[in-house]
Amino acid sequence: MSPLLLFGLLLVLTFAVVLYFLKPSATEVAVEQHIASIHETRAAASPGVTILKQDPLSSNAFLDDVLKQLPWTPLVARLIRQAGQTWRVSSVLGFTLAITLFGAWIASLFLTNPLLAGAIGFALGSAPYVYLMVWREVRFKRFDALLPEAVDLMARGLRAGHSIAAVLEMVGTEISDPIGSEFRALHKEQSLGLPMREAVMNLVGRVPRDDMRFIATAILLQKESGGNLAQILDKTSSVIRERARLRGQLRIYTAQGRITGWILGFAPFGMFGLISLVNHEYEKVLFNDPFGLHMVYGALGLMVIGLLIIRKVIDIKV
Repeated sequence: MSPLLLFGLLLVLTFAVVLYFLKPSATEVAVEQHIASIHETRAAASPGVTILKQDPLSSNAFLDDVLKQLPWTPLVARLIRQAGQTWRVSSVLGFTLAITLFGAWIASLFLTNPLLAGAIGFALGSAPYVYLMVWREVRFKRFDALLPEAVDLMARGLRAGHSIAAVLEMVGTEISDPIGSEFRALHKEQSLGLPMREAVMNLVGRVPRDDMRFIATAILLQKESGGNLAQILDKTSSVIRERARLRGQLRIYTAQGRITGWILGFAPFGMFGLISLVNHEYEKVLFNDPFGLHMVYGALGLMVIGLLIIRKVIDIKV
């Protein structure tokens, strides 16, 4: 046998042995097929698909898809969440539309100007949002009042040797709402695998208060760079209490300005309602005459400017 033929046979035999031992097993083939199917599913899925839990905007699937396309839907959802309510966005928007239409229809029965009637309807339609804003402010003030107690509990828990996760769970269990519910949500997100930074930032998004931002900064700094978190929380608690004391003093000092704003804001409308009850025809000329309408628009504009100036004067940052 020639050397060239022998070399060719050895080469073929070598490649056959190598291919035999490098051939993927049945398990490897199954794994590769499964990975390929995952890639195909991911490529075919829409970019908006997520495995995270999404809060429904409406009980109707079609209406839920429509609301997701509206630009102001996230703002309404955030307002509802910050107010601590369980309403859905579709309910708030539905109430707003119904109150606006009903208020404009009632106003049109007494006013001949459709623009003014529509403005009254829109003003009445803002009632759900005003209610949510007022309730959010009440909830935030309750949160600020309980926050020093929660910070002290966190500091004592850290000194006792508990971890940050255990301390957060302790605050959610021991402190009353709204702090308890918010910290329970924080601990639940973290226990389900969400990183500490994202969980804390979600808490700050639900409660966007300066004191809460101080605590979030302290926790994240300790988590990333280390340090005595208990001592930092003690100082943070002292700062929060001092800020609360200063806010109380400022409310006393600005009480006269706030009362002046409330009186100047509601007195014209109160007098208009009383005069209308006594003599309905007396005020009708103001809305039927074009010059009277200009006076009304000018007065409303000046009132808004005056209230904004008063708010700017009494709004002192601490």
